Amino acid sequence: MMRAVPRGHVARRLLPVCMALAISACRTLGPDYRPPVPPVADLALPSLAVAQGTSAAVSTVPLPERWWRLYDDPALDALVQRALAANTDLRIAQARLEQARAQAREVRAAAGVGTAVSAGAGAGQASSLGLGSSAGVHASFDAGISIDYDLDLAGRVKRLLEAQDAQTEAVAAARDLATIGIVSDVVRAYTDSCAAGASQQVVARSIQLQASELALIERAWKAGQQPAINVTRAKALLGQLQAQIPPLQAGQQSALSRLALLLGQAPAQLAAQYQHCTSIPTMAGVVPAGEGADLIRRRPDVRAAERRLAAATARIGVETAGLYPSVHLGLSAGATSRRLDHLFDDSALRYSVGPLVSWSFPNRSVARARIDAADAASRAELAAFDGTVLKALSETEAAAAAYAKALEENAVLVDVREAGRLAHAQQQQMLKAGTVSALDALDVARSLAAAEQAVATSDATVARSRIALFLALGGGWES
Repeated sequence: MMRAVPRGHVARRLLPVCMALAISACRTLGPDYRPPVPPVADLALPSLAVAQGTSAAVSTVPLPERWWRLYDDPALDALVQRALAANTDLRIAQARLEQARAQAREVRAAAGVGTAVSAGAGAGQASSLGLGSSAGVHASFDAGISIDYDLDLAGRVKRLLEAQDAQTEAVAAARDLATIGIVSDVVRAYTDSCAAGASQQVVARSIQLQASELALIERAWKAGQQPAINVTRAKALLGQLQAQIPPLQAGQQSALSRLALLLGQAPAQLAAQYQHCTSIPTMAGVVPAGEGADLIRRRPDVRAAERRLAAATARIGVETAGLYPSVHLGLSAGATSRRLDHLFDDSALRYSVGPLVSWSFPNRSVARARIDAADAASRAELAAFDGTVLKALSETEAAAAAYAKALEENAVLVDVREAGRLAHAQQQQMLKAGTVSALDALDVARSLAAAEQAVATSDATVARSRIALFLALGGGWES
């Protein structure tokens, strides 16, 4: 006769076997992330190489962390430091980064050992149906603790942590991108203000020269040596120069307003030293730009795109793990008694330990659709990464070329201005000697004023082009 084997005994015998098979099959599902290969094999930048060679506008020296200190301008450095501490956009970016880090800590904490403590007291009456007479109303006391741990056999928790960490790093890169944007905006606003002040000084000198020339022509007219029309023409040129001052003042006030906004304060709160700057920040040497490969590693937008791709790749594993069961190891212990003073007697103690297998048997079509969606999202992030790299290369190429050409133009305009100054000095001597007409003198004065203003405008263009190149290089966030 065969002896019946209790079902509980069979379960106890099969449980270790099942657990061994499950653990032996343990693996992390989904693709393992590998950093993407840039969409172009050669990261050399032709315009950057030309600027490094022919015009000597830039060098291959690595870009320093605080590039604005290359200007050696304490006032500018103080403005940047204040903006980094008080700018509202940076405060928002920093708060979002702290939020992302807190969310990462939450995910990591939830993936560890979970504990729960319970205690309760109550009163009730058990049913007497089929059990004889009721035991009557009685009290009940219970206290216990439980511990739960997810074995993560399919690697879902691991992939979830990978995705969250990568997303946090993407937010950090976004904060770095905001940092270099704010720094560039501060330097640009300060430069624009100083450029407007410098242009006002140039126009003021031209007005002074033209006023002196007008006085000479008026004296010659009163002496009968010049016709009245030359006096009228000289006054008209003086008026044209004077009319250039108000737009320059308005431009300077606009730049100061932008600067104040970047510093998180009202324009009236700016110190006088910033409101009356007349010297455009410049550098003694060339711009240190590094190499093309350095650009890809340094630019925050490229790093953010790469980290978003890593997060999207990890999410494929998260969705794939949904096709498999989750196994938890649990331990619970406690005591239940009708009397509080007997709650911790040996007879009141209880405990249990063992695995809990949970499998929702999902609709496989839905699960596969989620996996396909995660895979498509990953491919979209890869395309976004490629686009970001190409954009970085394009922006740096354009900025390097523009900066090099701005320097070349500036050099030519400076030569033209120096020639104009020499011609004007010679013309003044001839005018005093009466050997040249006032009309010729007016033409020379008009040419000199235009040359002076052209150099001032070119100086501002060179300064803005340099800032655009620094922005394209993507440095300044490291510290």
